[in-house]
Parts: sequence; structure tokens; C-alpha cells
Amino acid sequence: MEKLILVNKNDEIVGTMEKMEVHRKGLLHRAVSVFLFNDMDEMLLQKRAQTKYHSPGLWTNTCCGHPRPDEDVKTAASRRLLEEMGIETSITKKFDFIYKASVENSLIENEFDHVFFGKFNGTPILNPDEVSDYKWTSILELKNEIKYSPSNFTIWFKLIINNHF
Repeated sequence: MEKLILVNKNDEIVGTMEKMEVHRKGLLHRAVSVFLFNDMDEMLLQKRAQTKYHSPGLWTNTCCGHPRPDEDVKTAASRRLLEEMGIETSITKKFDFIYKASVENSLIENEFDHVFFGKFNGTPILNPDEVSDYKWTSILELKNEIKYSPSNFTIWFKLIINNHF
């Protein structure tokens, strides 16, 4: 049973709780998101697996996830990058933000999201339990895709792109 770190608006830990219960109740919890770029300044996107508990089959950032109760955010981000995309590379925290949004299955994402950037020029090794596809895209192409087909992308990814790029 995976436990998430519950936090307040200052990212101070207030407890832990089982993952699905957190999402059913819409409680604020700690999360990580990773964005990788190649030498041509293209962003590596992943398409979430159809078996994901929410936002299946949607395009999103390189990877995301939740730190474990005994894990710092950078370690968690690197772990998720390896677990989802088979990638090991240096990452740097760029910013954090809070968002709250309803997703499928009567679940609510309410995350204090720590966002990391990194460089990568190889080919990812996809974990089929997490990711069904990937692509490299420029920020301009991505913004156009989001403008004309917003339902193809996760809510947090659209918020990050619209507010930070």
C-alpha cells in the first residue's frame, strides 16, 4: 500500500495517508514532475499508460510521481524518471506550485508539485505499466497542440506549460 506525504501550503509535512484515500478526499500532498530537454531544446513527453488510475492515455511531462514518506523530492524525481522512462540523468529543481483539479473516477488531485528540469539526448526505455508512448516536441509545437487539442493532455501539464513556458 503506497503512502503519500500530506503537506500544508508551506510544504510542511502534516502526515501520511494511503494514496487512493488521499485522491478520493482531495487532500494536499507532495508530488514531483520532471521535464527533460534535448540539445535541440525539444521537450520529452510521455503518453500515460491506459491502465493508469487517472488521466490514462494522456500526454504529459517526462515523468511525475509522489515521494515516499522517507524520501526527499529530488530523490523521488530521479527514482520516478528511472521507473517510468528508464532514464538516469542530472536534474535541477526549477520551481514548485500548488494546484487542485478533479480527474477521472471521482478523484481529486491536490498537489504541492516540485518541478525539475534536466538534459537528455538518448532514447527512453518505457515501463509499459506507466507509459504507452513518448515523443520529442518543441515548446511552440506543444503550445499549438494544447491550444487545439487540450483534452489530449493532463491538467497539471497544461497548467505548467501555460504558466511557466
